[in-house]
This record gives sequence, C-alpha cells and structure tokens, in this order.
Amino acid sequence: MTKTQAPKKGKFLKIGILVVILLLVINWVFFTVDQTQRAIVLQFGQPVGNVRETGLHLKIPFIQKVVYFDNRLMEYDVGAAEIYTNDKKNMVVDAYVRWRISDPLLFYQRFKSESSNTIIEEAKRRLGGIIVGELRRELGLHVLQDIISQNRGSIMETVTDSSNKKLLEDTEAGLVVVDVRIKRADLPPENQRAVYDRMRTDREQQATKYRSEGKRNGQKIMSEADLKVRETIAEAEMQSQVIRGEADSEAASIYADAYGKDPEFYAFKRSLESYQTVMKDRTVLVLDPFEVDYLRYFGTLDTKPQEVGQGSLPH
Repeated sequence: MTKTQAPKKGKFLKIGILVVILLLVINWVFFTVDQTQRAIVLQFGQPVGNVRETGLHLKIPFIQKVVYFDNRLMEYDVGAAEIYTNDKKNMVVDAYVRWRISDPLLFYQRFKSESSNTIIEEAKRRLGGIIVGELRRELGLHVLQDIISQNRGSIMETVTDSSNKKLLEDTEAGLVVVDVRIKRADLPPENQRAVYDRMRTDREQQATKYRSEGKRNGQKIMSEADLKVRETIAEAEMQSQVIRGEADSEAASIYADAYGKDPEFYAFKRSLESYQTVMKDRTVLVLDPFEVDYLRYFGTLDTKPQEVGQGSLPH
C-alpha cells in the first residue's frame, strides 16, 4: 500500500463514520407517522404536545419517546358468555366487536402503560367486559326467537349504542365502538335435547293441524264436487226428458198425419206386426172366426174351428 492510498482509505473511513452518526442522530431526532397510524410523544412518561398526524416530526433524543397507535378499524373477539333470555332460556353467545381509537391522547391516559401493546390489551379487556354486560342486559329483554331471527340486527345496534354510552359514562376512554355482532348463539349441551324435543313437538302439532285442515278442505271439495255432479246429472235428465217428450210429441204428430192419409193401410200394417209377434215359437191360437175381427186379413175361413199355427195360413 502506497503512502497516497493510506490517507484516502482513512478519509473514506471517517466519512462512513460520520454518515452512520448522522443517520443515528436523524433517527433519534426525527420520526415518521404512517397514514395508518397516529402518535403521541412522551417526555419522562408524560404526553407532551398534540397528537402527531401523518408525516415527519421532531423529538428530543434520549428525553422523548414516541408511542404509535393504529388508526384503522380493529376487531376483537369477546369470547363465549352465558346469557339468559327473557323466556328463561340459557344461551352461549360468542360475539365480536369492531372498534377504533378516536383520541390517542385520551386513550393513552385512560389505559396508561409502558408499551402500546399492553395499552391495547388493557383496552380490549375493558371493552370486552362492557360488551358482555350490555349483551346480557339487552338480550335478557328479548325471547330466544327474536335473538335468532331477523330482529337480531336491531338488537345488535342497541347493544352498540349502549356500549358507547357506557364508555362515556365510565370515563373518556378515547375509543369508540363501531359495531357488535354475534358469531354464534348455541344452547348449552344440557338444554339442547329439551329444546329439540320441544321444537319437534311443536312441529308435530303444526303438521297435525295442517293435515286436519287439509282433510277438512278435501272433504269440502269432494262434497261440492258431488253436489255439482248431482246437479249436472239432474239437469241432464231433465233436458233429456224434455227432448224425449218433444220427440215423442213430434213422432205422434208425424204418425197421426201419416195414418190419417191411409187408415186402412195403417190397420193392415199393425195387424201384420201383431201377427209376427203373436204367431211364433209354434204358438196355437183358438179363435172364433165368426166373432173375432183379428184374422180378417187372412181371407174367408172354414166354419169349423181349427188350430192356426205359425206359417199356416188359410186358402
């Protein structure tokens, strides 16, 4: 190594040391607040100045310390708690709360601790106690059916409002409850069977009622249908009798008109029809030809009585 290179190396080393010292000084003097954060400066453990918003800020090295708080919406699982409803039902409710820090300075003063993590945990513990208390109070005013039905949304809004009021009545906590929701609402194991049995009994009673109503409606429909059928048949029979009477009347008129044109031919035709009906199956007729006009179309008969059978006609 030459004599000219040694001074250059020493110069670079000094510059590097100065840069490191400068960075350390900058880190000790300046601090930045992200847009998702807000910060307060502590001097000997006590807050000084206003809450620091997003950007670059100054602090006194070794004397002042910065505590950061999340400015976003946070969620906390309250955990399961036993709650009694207004209809004396025991429920295990698992809820969660969404909240945020509204005033970091008040929040720090209310839950003062050495680290922000411990402050947050203390705030969650306090918040959980309030939420569980308000859940028990509000759900105790409602029956089980309202809690598990669509009315649950309005109940949760009431719990949210009452929790915020409770925080204000207790002390200015610097936080606000945005929303409270139930994740799960179960019955204790020892009560589930009894509730299920009661629900099954209610459903069976409802089913029996529906069957009874259906049977009654079915009988009513069948009775109305039978009545309609009888009315239809009676009306049809009446119309058929009217039509038959009109047809018989018209036929009689036609017969009378036809018979009036040739009475002798009509008498002859009726006699032939009568002969055809009577004189069959080897029928034997015993008649007095001189007194009975029944066989007048058979011509002149002998004076002696004789048997007249089917197919035997006088000469």
